[in-house]
Amino acid sequence: MANWVLGIFLFAVLVGGDRGGVSGNTCVFPAVYNFGDDNSDTGQIAAAFDNLDLPNGQTFFGKPSGRYCDGRLIIDFITEQLGVPFLSPYLETIGSNFSHGANFAMGGPNVLETLLNQIFQFIQFKSRTIALYNQLTDQSQDDILLKSILPKPEDFSNALYIIDAGHANFTTVTLEPASGIIPAKLGNLSTVITLLHEYEGARFFWIHNAGPVGCTPYIVRFCQLTNRSDCQFDQYGCVKSQNDLAQAYNSQLKDMVSQMRATHPNATFTYVDVYSAKYNLVTQAKSLGFEDPVKICCGSFNDQYVACGERAFDGNGTMIGSNTACENPSKYISWDGKHYTEAANQFVAKLILNGSLSDPPISLSEACQKP
Repeated sequence: MANWVLGIFLFAVLVGGDRGGVSGNTCVFPAVYNFGDDNSDTGQIAAAFDNLDLPNGQTFFGKPSGRYCDGRLIIDFITEQLGVPFLSPYLETIGSNFSHGANFAMGGPNVLETLLNQIFQFIQFKSRTIALYNQLTDQSQDDILLKSILPKPEDFSNALYIIDAGHANFTTVTLEPASGIIPAKLGNLSTVITLLHEYEGARFFWIHNAGPVGCTPYIVRFCQLTNRSDCQFDQYGCVKSQNDLAQAYNSQLKDMVSQMRATHPNATFTYVDVYSAKYNLVTQAKSLGFEDPVKICCGSFNDQYVACGERAFDGNGTMIGSNTACENPSKYISWDGKHYTEAANQFVAKLILNGSLSDPPISLSEACQKP
């Protein structure tokens, strides 16, 4: 088979369990599939629109990596612990390797619609990669090379499916009551899980709840500038209404996951309390060696928000923004006002991966086992 089949395969896919289970007391996940928002996006937005600029990626990768961060995200620490390579974004056509999974997470203005689109992308990805894999032989070097970057068909049912979409649900300050927001979000998530399990054979789910979005500098600064009546601050300087909304969502999400266990007895669901891990980080920032959690390492948000590595003009025609970051990102919790630094992501990952904040209380390496 000619070398050009590599390009044809990637264009077709992107446009258009026996190896899993338990080894001793440790689960073996041959692949990871991640769905979510920009907090776990490893390059979807960059591949679809425009690559991020430095200083994004400077700490770990030494160059922009498609992540809104100076280095690694929580999803990267998850795959590292599982011994799986960093996940290639589904939309990336150059240099991708999908043999151990793919990342469909992508930021967007409508999280509900975006998450469903990610599932439809996964369904196409699975169907086309399996069809192509089964056409290939071990007789041709080109076929062997192509198979090496494809997921094995049997790995889909043994993979870990991560859903990390809670955070972006509440990044806009709203006066709408929780009763008018949460049901639609949970209904969408329930549909996503049902599609993955009943129609695509997914069995192992690792589900993150929403973080304390009211503690992000972007939300805090927005409330300071607008002085809205619903922008009340707690003792740590976080916007209480936003955190209350996230916690109401998390409570109902946890109930929904419990119901899923009863409805889908052949699947394993782990509910992960990211909120507590992140809130602990914010409230204990000083004792943990971090700067004021409201400070951002890169970007600008005085009267106007400018993302890290970007420039803009204010109302007076003055250029604002910067392509340089703070001197020591490891001392900051917030990278750009909306996303965490690598140091903060690593701290949160350590807390959530050992199982102490999970329901049931099992670690990542036990996520294929029923309690």
